Amino acid sequence: MKKLAVCLTLSLAALVPFGQDSKAAANFTDVGTTHRAQAEIYYLVEGGITSGVSETRFVPEQQVTRVQAAAMLGRTLNLNGEQRATNFKDVGKNNFASGYIQQLVDKKIISGYPDGSFKPNNTLSRGEMAVLIGRAFEYKSSSVSVAASSLINKGIASGIADGSFGETQTIKRGDFAVFLARSINADFRTADNEKFEHNAYVDTKDGSKLNLRTGPNTSYPSIASIPSGKIVSYSYSVGEWVYITSDNVKGFVHSAYLQSDKPSDKPVVTPPTSPTPTPTPPPTKPVPTPPGKKPLSDITVVIDAGHGGSDPGSSGHGFIEKNVTLNVAKKMEKYYDKVPMKAKMTRSSDTYVSLNARGAYASKVKGDIFVSIHTNSHTTGSANGTETYYYTRSAAVNPNVSQSKALAKYVQNRQLEAWGLTDRGVKVMNLAVLRQNTVPAVLAELGFISSSKDMGIMGTEAGREKMAKALFIATLDYYYYYENRTDVLPLYSTVNATPSGKLH
Repeated sequence: MKKLAVCLTLSLAALVPFGQDSKAAANFTDVGTTHRAQAEIYYLVEGGITSGVSETRFVPEQQVTRVQAAAMLGRTLNLNGEQRATNFKDVGKNNFASGYIQQLVDKKIISGYPDGSFKPNNTLSRGEMAVLIGRAFEYKSSSVSVAASSLINKGIASGIADGSFGETQTIKRGDFAVFLARSINADFRTADNEKFEHNAYVDTKDGSKLNLRTGPNTSYPSIASIPSGKIVSYSYSVGEWVYITSDNVKGFVHSAYLQSDKPSDKPVVTPPTSPTPTPTPPPTKPVPTPPGKKPLSDITVVIDAGHGGSDPGSSGHGFIEKNVTLNVAKKMEKYYDKVPMKAKMTRSSDTYVSLNARGAYASKVKGDIFVSIHTNSHTTGSANGTETYYYTRSAAVNPNVSQSKALAKYVQNRQLEAWGLTDRGVKVMNLAVLRQNTVPAVLAELGFISSSKDMGIMGTEAGREKMAKALFIATLDYYYYYENRTDVLPLYSTVNATPSGKLH
């Protein structure tokens, strides 16, 4: 089996206790050159995914706890490890892994027990390990046996002496390091069956070269540089990072620098002003504001690009949710430049905005409706389709239930019209951006970023433009039908559209 030549001459630096954040590396006296997990342990240490119990000892025979496994998986996937409150009564905000645990729960990678506990200090079994890795890396993991088979088939894990997987046996630090390193980097595996079947263009935005690294974060060294505009082939994702090959060299690049469309290699040039200006067609005659309604110019649509900054959301097929949602949101915003209605963005760049702040923003800018844009994800990649959420008032702050439901129906209808994906319906969901809002609010799940089918259109600029237009038209449908605003009718002509028909 080919091994990466890493960490054999690592610089000494202070380490924190195992399971806590560290990007330092050391030479461990208990992990010699003949140790079965030597290369894998040092590989994870180099990337700050794990560390020793001291500067000189890794203790590979020590058992792994659930909290330690969560921290390592969280760092592997580049999740936001900021400490926070969790769903579990025995994992407080001050637990070093609380941020990773809650993020993994939100992504349905890890879960607790029926009594509401997480049992962070319980040891991890080989079966539990297989399921966690299966979910984190989107392998088949519907059961322990299926997850174990997936790891064996990929050359990540093997059985024990009696021929079984040994699912009930506890797992040791050294063995967990082996399985995790092999999951991250196929170069460590005992089977060579990963295929580079998908192509993408490198786009560094500024024309600089892209670093190809040995692991999925910037702590790993660069082993090559790839020119912007070059086509590369990719195999799988590890969080936001993608395992690719370029000129027969394999490694990782950040998915933000890959795209399905060829990047422009020429600067955008504004054409000179024509000496004879093109005549402007006369404006469409406005329809008077209906009695008791405020003017269209006073209506504000709040557009919420999901995630952002340190919260990347889901990822798949070389794309990150926070980038897709912002791209669609900014395209949607431009359609309001052509009409009296205004649009306000909860974020216009790659910045973190808390869930509470998103709802509060609608009130701050005197918004009238709120559309949150997201992409869905599923651990196996088999789920696909479009759905739209709204919130019903049970213990709600937001009382706009009937309005939100109607808006959701028009949004769902236009999404299906735009992309023609599987109709997953309009659903009730208790989400903070909906519950803690003060205006009619919906959350649009455009499609599954984990689905190759959905990404066939979501991954294109043309597809995202089409969706942005659809969401804009959906807001017109809501005002025309639910709010009975006939003054909205002329606005459809700005995008060559017509009303949908009454749906609520």
